Amino acid sequence: MVSQTFTILNPTGFHVRPTKTFVQTASAFPCKINVINKGKKVNGKSSLSMLTLGIAANEEVTLEIDGEQEQQALETLGKLLTEIHE
Repeated sequence: MVSQTFTILNPTGFHVRPTKTFVQTASAFPCKINVINKGKKVNGKSSLSMLTLGIAANEEVTLEIDGEQEQQALETLGKLLTEIHE
């Protein structure tokens, strides 16, 4: 298992559009992906679960990834979390 904490740089937080992109990307990996924000852990492959986190700008989010291709998933998804979306 690998884990790392990332800071959300998008000034509008992690809203519907970036969440959709994140979930689609996460679902392509065969590993288990959890996202943790403010003490709440959810399945990173579920849009509804991700949206319930209410991730705002400059908040820290931790990814916990376990299974095949976990390192690649961590790098790819971490980049999505720290991108600035328009």
